[in-house]
Amino acid sequence: MKSYDSKNILVIGAARQGLAVSHYLDKHGAKVTLTDARSDSELTDAKQSLANTQVHTHFGAHPLELLEGIDLVCVSGGVPLDIPIIKEARKRRIKLSNDSQIFLENCPCTVIGITGSAGKTTTTALVGKMAEQFFAMKNNKNRAWTGGNIGNPLISDVDDMHEDDLAIMELSSFQLELMTRSPHISAVLNITPNHLDRHGTIGAYTAAKARILKYQKQADLAILNREDKGSWNLREELHGDLISFGYKQPGKNEHGTYIEKDQIMLQIGKERMKLLPIEWIPLRGQHNLQNVLAACAIAAGATIALPAIQTAIEEFEGISHRLQLVANRNDVQWYDDSIATTPERALAALKSFDEPIVLLLGGRDKNLPWEDLLSFASQKAKHIILFGELSNMIAEKLSQTQKGVNYLSLTQADTLQNAVKIASEKAEAGDVVLLSPGGTSYDAFVDFEERGKCYAKWINEL
Repeated sequence: MKSYDSKNILVIGAARQGLAVSHYLDKHGAKVTLTDARSDSELTDAKQSLANTQVHTHFGAHPLELLEGIDLVCVSGGVPLDIPIIKEARKRRIKLSNDSQIFLENCPCTVIGITGSAGKTTTTALVGKMAEQFFAMKNNKNRAWTGGNIGNPLISDVDDMHEDDLAIMELSSFQLELMTRSPHISAVLNITPNHLDRHGTIGAYTAAKARILKYQKQADLAILNREDKGSWNLREELHGDLISFGYKQPGKNEHGTYIEKDQIMLQIGKERMKLLPIEWIPLRGQHNLQNVLAACAIAAGATIALPAIQTAIEEFEGISHRLQLVANRNDVQWYDDSIATTPERALAALKSFDEPIVLLLGGRDKNLPWEDLLSFASQKAKHIILFGELSNMIAEKLSQTQKGVNYLSLTQADTLQNAVKIASEKAEAGDVVLLSPGGTSYDAFVDFEERGKCYAKWINEL
């Protein structure tokens, strides 16, 4: 659907994506109804943001009567696809879409799409910075637009985009599972167990991620991780060319980034070139080195000039709540890695430090495996503090690790705020206090961002 004039469109979910697509569709002449299961009192800000539109709202429930006469249903990413109103829409053969799909249908410029179980926000932001540097160096009027699942939904900006601009969008599995369009350049950073509480199986989760490649054309480009089985197995799905990334050099005449003698290198066919020394990268951890390798591969595919790539990497300070240093008190460094909502991400964070660590674990589980993280943490961490819904489960699992656990090094706290207080008592000069929970924030917070902000606030109040 490219013309929305007089079309009856139902938008489900009044968070960022739902509000953005409601504004866009209303502006383009659609008759929009926005529904959300939350109550009017919980959505006063959402209603206020729609004050100058013709959008109708129905909050508190999703009655099936809302589907009467509807031409299109737009589903926000956080809305499960198995709720009754969506099941009924499918039964009635009403087309489903979302803000990202509508953006791709209407975007006039090249689009880079980035997904993965971990690292997609950092990589998206870094590629966006590379593109901004590139256009600044060219000194022209073209722009880089960065958004999607990170920051601003790009549907809000699509009317201002031009043919020679560049759009860089982060895409989640929740968005991708509905989409029937793929970006011109599509990157799958990695695929490891995540969101199984939503997708059910790793197969279904992988299938959702793979949709970023499924609808590419022969002239399009894929970016895959040679050293991640989930990503690399998707090379059978490709319709166009491939640039891969990884630590080791790609095969003969293949395209990809890699590391050689502490340098990040790029191989395109038979040609090899140095991009930059690893020591220029300011971000901690092997996982962030992987993110930089991915960003360089994407930038090469988008023909972003080397000086722009180098400058962006050198100046990149990372993203809030992703291994972010938020305080240094009495020679104790406090790090916020609230984005680590899976055990695997917490494990990557833990491996990024050589210093003694006071580790804060907890939140809400997503039915993911914890064994690798807890086995490593029980040996690596100087002290572990548990909080939230996961506290008892993690304590029980820690007691079952192969070498057991020293219970003198384990404390259970009811809340994250109490965990911060306990950490301040346990940490000594030279230590790192690391919030890398492994669980989601939904047991106590709106999202991981609120959890991270509260963490920093409570540190400052010590």
